[in-house]
Amino acid sequence: MKRTTLSLIAAATALAAVTGFAALTAPDGTTVAEAKATTRLPVERAGLVCPVPSTSEVAETRYTSYTPTGTGSATAGSGKAEPPTALLRPAASGPVAGGTGKTGKKPKAPKVPATVTAPGKPVTAQADGGSVPALTGAATGTLAPGWTVQQTTVVPAGGARGLLGLGCGAPDTDFWFPAASTDKDRQDYVHLTNPDDTAAVADIELYGPEGALKSQFTEGIPVPARSTVPVLLSTLTSEAGRKDVTVHVTTRSGRVGAAVAAADDKLGSDWIAPAADPAGSAVLPGIPADATSVRLVAFAPGDDDADLKVQLVTPSGTIVPAGADSLHVKSGMTAAVDLPNLTRGAVGSLLLTPSDPKKPTPVVAALQVVRGKGENTEIAFIPATAAVSARATVADNRAKASTLALTAPGAEARVKVTASAGSEGGAPVSRTVTVKAGTTTVLTDLVPEGLKGSYALTVEPLSGGKIHAARTLALPQDGIPMFTVQPFTDDRGTVEVPSAHQDLGVLG
Repeated sequence: MKRTTLSLIAAATALAAVTGFAALTAPDGTTVAEAKATTRLPVERAGLVCPVPSTSEVAETRYTSYTPTGTGSATAGSGKAEPPTALLRPAASGPVAGGTGKTGKKPKAPKVPATVTAPGKPVTAQADGGSVPALTGAATGTLAPGWTVQQTTVVPAGGARGLLGLGCGAPDTDFWFPAASTDKDRQDYVHLTNPDDTAAVADIELYGPEGALKSQFTEGIPVPARSTVPVLLSTLTSEAGRKDVTVHVTTRSGRVGAAVAAADDKLGSDWIAPAADPAGSAVLPGIPADATSVRLVAFAPGDDDADLKVQLVTPSGTIVPAGADSLHVKSGMTAAVDLPNLTRGAVGSLLLTPSDPKKPTPVVAALQVVRGKGENTEIAFIPATAAVSARATVADNRAKASTLALTAPGAEARVKVTASAGSEGGAPVSRTVTVKAGTTTVLTDLVPEGLKGSYALTVEPLSGGKIHAARTLALPQDGIPMFTVQPFTDDRGTVEVPSAHQDLGVLG
């Protein structure tokens, strides 16, 4: 048997544990193995990107880094495992599209890294002021499966006043952001951060109610290696003043992390996280019970118009909002509708389904949610979110400040919810929750025993239908109901690895 062939099998199996893909071909082009079955193994490496948290000198930012327990380290036959690590490091400020901002700015030494040393316990770090850089990082070994970092910023005053929360995202090549804006009262920046050692090139497309906006400086935006580029959306188009805009970020080469920082002069500020991939149905989970304004923004990226049925999934069942039971979304155009008095004192999730089940036109969607009235308001955004398939975590929860919403839009679902140990002390607590079909279950009392510091919440489906989840963190300040909502997205802690079968007939 050829040693080269054996080494190829070992290398491809190890690659599969990291990426979920392996191709086994001998040097002469003959196939030496084929996939007969698959198994799931823990990932060996996970990468995340955190954008620049704020430019405000009064900003106070907390990073919380966490890896859940319960997933072992995968060696995938690759030999001796390396010591596990989970580290964040600063990214430089790269050139800014549209002629705004500075270029080549050397990042300030951060007061992070919020380095996890073992699964099961959150680690926090503080980094205040307006010179905190974007961060890129990776976790390996036992710290990689499910590694998550939460970035929470409080800006008590100024144009970006508010509570801004974001789960630092994995780098990718395609992102959708409904509910952005180029309106005169908004300052929306899309942050592009490249975690890799080679440059990336990105494109940004903007779509308003009449279709694609006339734009400039949006194609071929360079994002240098290990750097971040903030782009002010209003500088990219001559058609500024659009209240509802859908942003599409793609890369021509390389990959980036992307998020939109939205600041409204009157309402407050928060991050817009990427929406779920275009699909015929969408769930937007965790609308606060006391929301005073909810605006739905949707976009149909394909060639067909979308006719959507709009429903609210409440703790008592699924209902149709008064006066807003449907939404027509024209192809290539952004549509929006206000949903007044939507929640009526109960946490809920919005469900979008095709009016005609036989015509499931893909859409992307997000909600703009406001709490409070008059000058004491705060804004947050809830993107359409895919169901949790295996496990998902949101870190930086606080006692009496976190609300967990679990929604089962179809069949009844049974899930396990775990509150981790506290960052400064406390024992983890788990609970099995059954969410009835077509309802939303709310948890506010699941906290670690003897909690000190902050903690993470992890959701794991056990049986039944699909489950969607979101966490609301509410930290009122000076009469302003500051809040932020983070949906749970699958942590991709494991990957499918094909089992290799050796065909001795082709081995020399």
